[in-house]
Order: sequence, then structure tokens, then C-alpha cells
Amino acid sequence: MSGIAIITGSVTARSKTAALAARIAARLERDGFRVTTVHVRDLPAEDVLFGRVDSPAVAQAARVVAEADGVVIATPVYKASYTGALKAFLDLLPQFGLAGKAVLPLATGGTIAHVLAIDYGLRPVLQSLGARHVLAGLFLLDKALRLGEDGLLEIDDELGGKLEEVVAPFVDSVLRAGLALPPREAAA
Repeated sequence: MSGIAIITGSVTARSKTAALAARIAARLERDGFRVTTVHVRDLPAEDVLFGRVDSPAVAQAARVVAEADGVVIATPVYKASYTGALKAFLDLLPQFGLAGKAVLPLATGGTIAHVLAIDYGLRPVLQSLGARHVLAGLFLLDKALRLGEDGLLEIDDELGGKLEEVVAPFVDSVLRAGLALPPREAAA
């Protein structure tokens, strides 16, 4: 069974971005993936800001990413970029901390003017961390997302279809990578 790490850059507990991450996690779990979500906001702020990679919480979060076959990054967009909290966490990963991994970037934001935040802000960082494949991401407008009373994300069918259009190739990319293991690793 392949493992997926979901990293959320939202700084609030009840957020559309976190709900989006939970929706993706449920979808991936239905496909048989083992999913672990890292909410950057839950890591000790001082450890993240001061780069304390030996902090137990930071080390565990980095281990989740290291052991994953694929990574989903979900972040709100503030001031035309992904969150500083997410940037601080990504800075703590080793230079090639995403090597060999498929990565799916997802972003939420208040205006269509931020749609390029994935390609111009986030994608270069993910590629510099050695991601094997950074898939086409998806930007979702806040006004198209609703948080239900239960905290679950409500989206219309059209947007749900677009979300599936980016998740399906991510799943395929993770599965293809698993088939291409070197013989000694596949036999283990």
C-alpha cells in the first residue's frame, strides 16, 4: 500500500483549505492509500521558525514526507503566494526532500488574480526539492467553497469534477512510480 502525505499550509484550524485536504484524504483512502496529514499550524511555531529540525514534532513531520510515495500540498493564497507557514516548513526539508515523489499542489484564494500562485510561487520550490513529478495543480476560489456545519467541504459538481481531474493523474503517477521500484527494493 502506497503512502501519501498531505501538507496543509492553512494557519487556522477551521479553514476551507484544511477541509479541502480532508476531502482529498478521504478520496485517496477510498482508493486504498495510507494517508497522513501534516497541518503545519499544529507544529511548534518556534521550532519551525527557528529551523529546529531535531524537534520531535518537526522531525516526525519530515519523516511523514520522507516515507510518502506522493505528496499533496494544500495552501491558501495570501498576497499572491502560498503561506509563510508552509514556506517555513518546506525550508526544513532536506535539499532533495521530495526526490522521487509525485506532488499535487492545491491552492484556495479569494480572487482569480491569484491563480498563478501555484505555477510561479509554489512549483519552483517543489521542483527545487527534487520532486519527480509536480502535477498540474488546481486553484479553487473561496466563493466556490462552503464549509458545512460538520466542517466538511461543500463544492458544486463542476468544481468537484475539476478536482477529480487533478487527483486522478496524481494517483496514476504515484502508482506508476511504485511499479518502477529497483528489483532489490521490490523484493524486500
